[in-house]
Amino acid sequence: MLDRQLHRARLISSVAATVISLACGTNYVYSAWAPQFADKLHLTTTESNLIGLAGNLGMYSMGVPVGLFIDHRGPRPAVIAGALLLGLGYFPFRSAFDNASGSVALLCFFSYLSGLGGCMAFAASVKTSALNWPHHRGTATAFPLAAFGLSAFFFSVFGSFFFPGNTSAFLMVLAAGTSGLTFFGFFFLRVFPHTSYHAVPSTTGVSDSQQLRRTSSEDAKAPRRGRGLPDVEPGMSPTNYTTPVTLTQGMGGAEDGLDQEPPSTSRGGSATRPIDVEAARAPHATDEPEDIDETSSLMSKSSSLPGDVLVQNSVDMDRSHRIDIRGWHLLSNVDFWQLFAIMGILAGIGLMTINNIGHDVNALWKRYDDSVSEAFLIQRQQMHVSILSVGSFLGRLLSGVGSDFLVKILGASRAWCLVVASFVFFIAQIFAINIANPHFLGFVSGLSGLGYGFLFGVFPSIVAETFGIHGLSQNWGFMTLSPVISGNIFNLFYGTVFDSHSVVGDGGERSCPDGLDCYRNAYFVTLGACCLGLLVTLSTIRHQYQQRLKEDGKGPAED
Repeated sequence: MLDRQLHRARLISSVAATVISLACGTNYVYSAWAPQFADKLHLTTTESNLIGLAGNLGMYSMGVPVGLFIDHRGPRPAVIAGALLLGLGYFPFRSAFDNASGSVALLCFFSYLSGLGGCMAFAASVKTSALNWPHHRGTATAFPLAAFGLSAFFFSVFGSFFFPGNTSAFLMVLAAGTSGLTFFGFFFLRVFPHTSYHAVPSTTGVSDSQQLRRTSSEDAKAPRRGRGLPDVEPGMSPTNYTTPVTLTQGMGGAEDGLDQEPPSTSRGGSATRPIDVEAARAPHATDEPEDIDETSSLMSKSSSLPGDVLVQNSVDMDRSHRIDIRGWHLLSNVDFWQLFAIMGILAGIGLMTINNIGHDVNALWKRYDDSVSEAFLIQRQQMHVSILSVGSFLGRLLSGVGSDFLVKILGASRAWCLVVASFVFFIAQIFAINIANPHFLGFVSGLSGLGYGFLFGVFPSIVAETFGIHGLSQNWGFMTLSPVISGNIFNLFYGTVFDSHSVVGDGGERSCPDGLDCYRNAYFVTLGACCLGLLVTLSTIRHQYQQRLKEDGKGPAED
């Protein structure tokens, strides 16, 4: 009965995580309103890209401190902070558009706030999903990741349906919708302890005498009483990362995997972790031998004890629970720099199209038919943003579930999903370089979204599998610093290319009459980057395969 209730509660929490993520990906809807915003405020394409890049900067640059905050304080405070920042970020844009004026520096600051708010709430959603479903992490995280990718589609369709051609009203929808959805999801987003981590007394089929173990130990009593009265938010990491002496002696070389218990193991926080595992491994305890009676000693010697199952169940023995690489150790790890390079190259390619698909639409349509109206262009921009978003949604969902299939059924590496992402991006760049008819631009937006989704749908699981689940938020924060660098390079280069072909009208508005040539050279650069990303990905797969063979030869305890 308890298991059923916990299962239902986890499902509700997963739905909340998905709803929150749906509000966090609105940076990618920027292209739906950026051209009109730039025209109203007489901004250049480069200035418009700077505002969009500030949002990406907020989303990615603060990943490390946000991750540390979530790992130590739990996911829920980050959600409420994210709701506040999303509102503070978007409301000034509506005001600036209505007044047709605004400082580029201030607009960049508010864009940064919106990105930071999305980063905080989204990271909390992914961490919660990973903790609540340790057996199916790829599938569980795929849903909030997919919703994040679907965010642009949701808001662009909502805006085009209820406020067609009204950029001011659409900005109000972004401000109220993002903060409102995140605030609503806050009340249902929780981390629940998994049953596979419960202590020995909760397991059936064991003699009642086992419950008499260590009854005189006051140290054991206090943490167990704390389970009913949690002092900390579930999902928090212990502040002390040192491994207890009894654990190190009892588990041999596995201290890397146990120096921090998964945050969902107990509602009592870090104090319960040493007791539960120590109780299961009582024969190895050296600090309280006088507290163990004859019955408990005999019971603890049995290899069929639930305590042994506790330590060696499929969740604990999963590599992501046996290792914990973070901080400075992460920066000296070869796997980190390989994955960092892949993320930077491929994410930068995707971000260039995501942030500039609106400019692509304007350039091609004004060349193809110079009589098109502004409302028609807005509708087309929103359509392509929706196509991008749906492609991202499908890519995230397919790569998340597909990566679990690769690992569990085929015994292959999740990183093969990154090869798929590289190939899809390559095809998208080929189309972008050659398509001059705006009716076929959907191939560029659709494939770019699909590749971007494949990249981000599987990457958190790869990070957790490579460096451990315990520091996922902060490690993911380090990883997402790379798009800050590559995104700036590719987007500013696109702006430079586009501005070099633009002309300024009598009223100060800018437009490019050259069609495909307005941005074609930018896609030649990203085409070369795709080839580089594919080579780095294949090299990473080979390196990880050799590393796993080496680890298997040494034994699982030496990870």
